[in-house]
Amino acid sequence: MRHRIFQEPVVRLPLFALLVLLVLAPMSAAQAAGPPRLMLATRYTPGVEVADYWVSEKLDGVRGRWDGRALWTRGGYRVRAPDWFTAGWPAEPMDGELWMGRGRFEEVSALVRAGSADADAWRDVRFMVFDLPAAGGPFTGRVARMRALLEGSGIAWLQAVPQQRPADAAALEARLRAVVAAGGEGLMLHHGEARYRVGRSDRLLKLKPFEDAEARVVEHLPGRGKYAGMTGSLLVERADGARFRIGSGMSDAQRATPPPVGSRVTYRYSGLTVNGLPRFARLLRVREESPPPDPE
Repeated sequence: MRHRIFQEPVVRLPLFALLVLLVLAPMSAAQAAGPPRLMLATRYTPGVEVADYWVSEKLDGVRGRWDGRALWTRGGYRVRAPDWFTAGWPAEPMDGELWMGRGRFEEVSALVRAGSADADAWRDVRFMVFDLPAAGGPFTGRVARMRALLEGSGIAWLQAVPQQRPADAAALEARLRAVVAAGGEGLMLHHGEARYRVGRSDRLLKLKPFEDAEARVVEHLPGRGKYAGMTGSLLVERADGARFRIGSGMSDAQRATPPPVGSRVTYRYSGLTVNGLPRFARLLRVREESPPPDPE
């Protein structure tokens, strides 16, 4: 009696399907299971006991989270830096900012978005560490730990953000004026007894001479006069559904090629009108990556 030998059928994928799989594989590997769980700031209000806080400059860069092995954006995407950039970094998780200097946000943002590990492009980038999420204990102890961990590392592009203790509100105001006059964005205040806690914290405060927020672009409105044939302003929508225009702050390049409908922008403003809309809204930057929702 002859026995038939059955073989599993060979599944042959079309060439197009194979190409799609090859493209998607590295993309999925470049994204974490979820955004890093971060501690987030609330706005400073007068009346806090300033002497209880450590104060540092609010750096205008791309927030990054080092998990001990790899560097991730706030949205949970892998930062493709050159191997030498993170070589020798501590195995300890670090929360910080990828920064090129004051007024260079667009440059560092474009570099991170491009996913380029070109060595020359990363020469001006520093990772400025402002917290150690896994260190435990109060922030004052974490400041000492950051200094001990990084000041003797010998890695010039890996630094702890300078932290100071102002004596009072007048000293804080003087520091803010000096930072803004030098082209900085503002200050961060971190309570000395604060533990690292995921989500919004009333013990981590941001202080700026203006307010800012985010909105979604819903329409490009035509320009007039010298901006004829270009975008005159953006119609944007806040999370609560309120819509308003942003015309100031746009460069000629942005008017020629405006942020796409559906993209998110950050704008600055000076208080609210009687109708609750931003007063003197001005485009600050285009958000290339939407932030994750606040952790609960």
